[in-house]
Formats: sequence, C-alpha cells, structure tokens
Amino acid sequence: MSETSAGAILYTKQNETVLYLVIRDNHGNFGFPKGHLEQGEDFLQAAHREIREETGIDASIDPSFQKELNYIMPNGIPKRSVYFIANYSDQDPIPQEGEVEEILLLPYEETLSVLTFENMKEVLMEADRYRKEKENE
Repeated sequence: MSETSAGAILYTKQNETVLYLVIRDNHGNFGFPKGHLEQGEDFLQAAHREIREETGIDASIDPSFQKELNYIMPNGIPKRSVYFIANYSDQDPIPQEGEVEEILLLPYEETLSVLTFENMKEVLMEADRYRKEKENE
C-alpha cells in the first residue's frame, strides 16, 4: 500500500515583491497546497483541484517544473508527492474549512524559515531558482 499526492509551490507578486503562499494544516504543519490523486486524475489535474479546494485560487500551473518526493510517512506507508510551480494574481486566498487553519503570504526567506519539513524547503529552493530563470529568459 502507498499514497500518491500532487500539489504546487504557489506564488504571486505584490508591488514587485514575490510572495509564496504557505498553508498551515490542521496538524500544525506549514507547507504548500497538496492532496491525494482521485480516481482518473493525473498529477496536474490533482494539483489544480487541490489548489482550488485548499485556497479558493484558480492558479496557472507551469507543468515544466516538476519535483517528485518519495518518503515514508510516520505510519510507515510510502508516499509519492509531485509538486509543480504555479502563480496567480488578483485573488484573495480562502482557507478550506476543516483542512487549512491558516494561509500566509511570505517572501522567500520567511517562507523557508516557516516550512515544517526539510524536503519542502528543498522543493521551494528549486522552484524559486526555476522561477527566477524563467523571468530572466
């Protein structure tokens, strides 16, 4: 038995400052919107749906950035999570009741400092590098 999920590093720009969207889940962990794939979904479809469900945002996902994480959850079950990078503008995030306790919009350094898990920090670092490269093309 294993679990598969998809999500995204979500960002927006406010006054030329890039802000990353971080959620605090109902376990107190800080991370990015993600969730399990539903029947018939691919990773991209699941990431879109999870962003909408957890934040109320209709984001634009860049499918050319993909970061896969494989790890063992505390219950011993293997988990595979695929993250994309996505941006949005002119939308106010709305936390999903019962799933998301809080939504933060933070600059890069603050985002790095609040993330609960090391592997999420690595995904953010790669996503941020990717975003900067794309902006400089």
